[in-house]
Amino acid sequence: MKKSILLFIIVLGFLSCKNDSNVETDLTENKTVKVESTNEVVKEQSTAELKAKLTSKGYQIFDYVDEKTQDTILMQQYFIAFLKRGSIRTQNEEEAAVLQKEHLAHLGKMYDLGYADISGPFGDDGDIRGITIYNVPTLEMADSLANSDPMVKAGRLAIEIHPWWAAKGFPLR
Repeated sequence: MKKSILLFIIVLGFLSCKNDSNVETDLTENKTVKVESTNEVVKEQSTAELKAKLTSKGYQIFDYVDEKTQDTILMQQYFIAFLKRGSIRTQNEEEAAVLQKEHLAHLGKMYDLGYADISGPFGDDGDIRGITIYNVPTLEMADSLANSDPMVKAGRLAIEIHPWWAAKGFPLR
């Protein structure tokens, strides 16, 4: 089990590095940015364009002005899925290992398809085993994607989903 968790953390490390850190973004203005690795100039979307795009796809958004910086911050609704210890944990070690491999593949696929922005296990042995943050427009879509996880289908994990708001384009630090 410890090897599976370590493998999961390593996979997440690689996935989290996938974002291009060479691109500067400022969602409050319509500006151009330089991509250092190719010296290519890319035009970023204005906040208005981004808001229109997100709204047309069904995302819930709002913006506010940061009192300290006076920047307009665009907030987007995401969905945080808590992966909880499921009621069916009778699988033998081999079956559990196969399910873990399928679980990691599922999470990787969700990330690659742009449905999930980050996933990871918790570091304790509590009932909440980990989280996934889904970047999809509806709770129903997040619930469907989370429940298609092979670990959930097998009953080894259960899902609890909540709407969650975060500033659009702000990285984890």
